[in-house]
Amino acid sequence: MTTQRCAEPGCPGTIEDGWCDYCGAPAPAPGDGPAGGPAPGVSASSGVSASAGTSAPSVAVARGSSRTSSSRLASSALGSARNRGTGSRATRQVGTSSTRLRGHRLGAGLTTVPSVPVADPADAVMREPEVPEHKRYCPACGAKVGRAHGDAPGRSQGFCPQCGARFDFTPQLAPGDVVGGQYEVAGCLAHGGLGWIYLARDRNVSGRWVVLKGLLNSGDADAYAAAISERQFLAEVEHPLIVEIYNFAMHDDAGYTVMEYVGGLSLKEILTHRRAAAGRVDPLPVDQAIAYVLEVLPAFAYLHDRGLLFCDFKPDNIIQQGDGVKLIDLGGVRRADDYESAIYGTVGFQAPEVAEVGPSVASDVYTIGRTLATLVLDFRGNTSTYVASLPPVAETPVLQRYDSFSRLLAKACAPDPSDRFATVDELRAQLLGVLREVVATDRRPVPGGVHSSASVLFHSPRADVAGRPLRWDELPALRVDEHDPGAAWLAGVAVADPRQRLAALAAAPVPSVEVQLARALAAIEAGLHEAAHETIHEVLAEDPWEWRAAWLEGLDDLAAGDLAGAAAAFNAVYGQVPGELAPKLALAAACEPLGEVGVAEALYVVCARTDANYTPPAAFGLARIRELEDDLDGALAALDQVGSTRGSYVDARLRRARLLAGSGRGLDALADAAASVDAVALAPRDRATLAITVLGAALDVVQEQGPEPGLSVGGVAAEADALRDGLEAAYRGLAALTEGHAERVVLVDRANDVRRWTLR
Repeated sequence: MTTQRCAEPGCPGTIEDGWCDYCGAPAPAPGDGPAGGPAPGVSASSGVSASAGTSAPSVAVARGSSRTSSSRLASSALGSARNRGTGSRATRQVGTSSTRLRGHRLGAGLTTVPSVPVADPADAVMREPEVPEHKRYCPACGAKVGRAHGDAPGRSQGFCPQCGARFDFTPQLAPGDVVGGQYEVAGCLAHGGLGWIYLARDRNVSGRWVVLKGLLNSGDADAYAAAISERQFLAEVEHPLIVEIYNFAMHDDAGYTVMEYVGGLSLKEILTHRRAAAGRVDPLPVDQAIAYVLEVLPAFAYLHDRGLLFCDFKPDNIIQQGDGVKLIDLGGVRRADDYESAIYGTVGFQAPEVAEVGPSVASDVYTIGRTLATLVLDFRGNTSTYVASLPPVAETPVLQRYDSFSRLLAKACAPDPSDRFATVDELRAQLLGVLREVVATDRRPVPGGVHSSASVLFHSPRADVAGRPLRWDELPALRVDEHDPGAAWLAGVAVADPRQRLAALAAAPVPSVEVQLARALAAIEAGLHEAAHETIHEVLAEDPWEWRAAWLEGLDDLAAGDLAGAAAAFNAVYGQVPGELAPKLALAAACEPLGEVGVAEALYVVCARTDANYTPPAAFGLARIRELEDDLDGALAALDQVGSTRGSYVDARLRRARLLAGSGRGLDALADAAASVDAVALAPRDRATLAITVLGAALDVVQEQGPEPGLSVGGVAAEADALRDGLEAAYRGLAALTEGHAERVVLVDRANDVRRWTLR
């Protein structure tokens, strides 16, 4: 039998029973290309509740200010915000059958997460199994029960004083009990909202350890139904990231789910241990928290593809064992079309709309976002003040430091479910991009240095320009969604002239979104801004969450010179795809000439250090801004980021040399300026001009301060006669390269003026 390797980039696993045995990704369907190709229907799945407006603030912000966050810029509204006041309600397009956004690996090869050793299961058995008094609540009305009164201890059995319902928190199984004639109980492992969890050995399968999960309160009809429900759903679920169910056994008229034993620690336990060790709340580093969630997202995709909703996700439900994780506790799982069963959730994690409209893919996305927030924030008030919101960015250092992560949380936890990520595949693609930025921000080197990460939504920047911000047509281009009905037809439209292309596009057999976007782009290229504006707003009228139309709106505004409008549009796109660098680079290109240099610089920094394809244009932007701020060292450091393999390397070295030549920092700086271009192939005229600048400045320094023995500038000794000879030769060399007679005469005259006196 031929072994099928996993198609996910960087994954060493093989396909077994339809799933990768290492990363959990599904086997590619026949005819599918490799994972990570152009984006499918992600186009219609990015919304934001953004404040309306067409102008951006014009007040410059000092570098280093906490007000450099791009979130304060005005932006064009997308999604639900566009619906308000229109008299109609657009229905969001959700879901995708594509698997090409899925990749999988703990840390994604970008960061490391400490391993959690798996201890002997027998050591995990509770010595005194009991439910703490502060966790005892009536199963019927939720009132506090079983609490101590005065000198009288709390009772583990009894009746609720408020509603009269019976409660019983005592374990129903004892060590040595045999359930179903097969599973010998070793003791209690833990207690949860739906029941006691026991450790047992399977007598029929080599004494392997298993988990028995029973009811906490057998008199609770909803809890019993949930237990039965869990058994049914787990029996259907086969995924390497989800705890496996083996059996369902009866004992003394009570039912028990027999499950795979998953050792290790839950993320809640990891947080508890960190707090105990630090003596205070000690959240996880952001990169580690993202790594955990990235690892488990394929399990959510698997469930959603089968019409199942997890419903009650929180840090308790991820267990790390060794270097892997498992999604556990599927007691709240229900079918997406189930409108009758009891809904289980946790305050602070459950989406606000669930009580009225029930759970959905969007509410699962919300729980994922809230879990991420809980892992990285000192989230006091998450069940009260911030039960349905996130703490203000201005009061949360973590969100200030990681702007893209803040944007991602805001979208995942948006109050309107339509404004959230529509699928976990979409969330995962953006979360992976955010992880790259977080690792770069923390200056932990990515393996192999600054790397290039192919986006499934954008191509790379099309130009590196040293002296100005990128134009609209130099910014990254959108990738075509190959799943669009018109994509195949568009591939055959190869007309260079934009007006002719517009005519060809008018004959498209399928008026798909990609065709409309192509029409808008052709109109922008032709300078037909009204036509572009009309097409863009047609797309947004059909789908207010279509961020690609907002991207083209930003390009159109930039082409027309409306910098404020472009900044607003790009800022809105940034909120929809926070893991992408293209909107950040575009927003910086609009903010820089707009005077929002603090925002532009922060965005350029992220782009420059995250992806090698974005480093040169972003580095040039940083150098321009820092030069304006008289930060020479910062400008030089930015230019030094441009690698020697880039075509713009010569421009970076020449710009570096010119900055040093005009710095007034003395002979050492002038020597450094000349050395900056020693190893690059400069145009003869550029080299001659730079030599004149450097040697002329060096001669002025030597005449004022005297020579510096042992130092040379551009191969010329740092003393007056040698510098005069070198400067004379540079002037004559430039004259030889000059065509205009008058200009040549001027250069020769200057050569004669600087020439030192000799006897001949």
